[in-house]
Amino acid sequence: MKPKAIGYVRVSTADQRDNGVSLEAQRERIKKWCDADGYRLVEVFDDAGISGKRADNRPGLQLALDRVCKTKGGALIVYSLSRLARSTRNAIEIAERLDKAGADLVSLTEKIDTTSAAGKMVFRMLAVLAEFERDIISERTRAALDHKRRNGECIGTVPFGWDLNGDGKTLVRNKSEQAAITTIRSMRKRGAKLKQIAAELTEQGIETKFGKRVWSHQSVSQILKRLGTSER
Repeated sequence: MKPKAIGYVRVSTADQRDNGVSLEAQRERIKKWCDADGYRLVEVFDDAGISGKRADNRPGLQLALDRVCKTKGGALIVYSLSRLARSTRNAIEIAERLDKAGADLVSLTEKIDTTSAAGKMVFRMLAVLAEFERDIISERTRAALDHKRRNGECIGTVPFGWDLNGDGKTLVRNKSEQAAITTIRSMRKRGAKLKQIAAELTEQGIETKFGKRVWSHQSVSQILKRLGTSER
């Protein structure tokens, strides 16, 4: 009797559905592989217009995994690993779940086939290389952000005490907010609690960065964290 295969296909956007590797094209590739390799394709599950960033928010994938894990000696067939998961961690977790259930993973584009020992080795090597590539990208991103900080450029939300300069990049001191920071530091140094500081800023009529006239202890805490001052 032929071993059973469960297919899974996905496109993340309507444009991919219409102009990229369509769901139907992915199904066809999966069917051809099953026919050529002696597997019986039982069912194909799909997720249309859903991002692959997370596995737990894709109902089609969850159904496919549940089905193949209940199929003795079965295999999950996907067009490519990018259709299965965008995260190396997710891909490894899925492969481990299949392995524990006695099921295999086949990715046609990368020619990964864990039905063999060699296929398992290739998958693990690709997972390591993908992890390495992500770490390199992360390092480059951190280096770029550090460079922006050294040049006084704004990264993310403009912090309390500063305003965005006319160039849209660098920060300039906001005198009134800097005075409020001096008050926060001074009171904290004297042992004032966060709620006491918040009450004082509210009493003085100082607005938060978001224009609120009533301060909360959480807002004070966030400023102290940014300043590297104890918030207890």
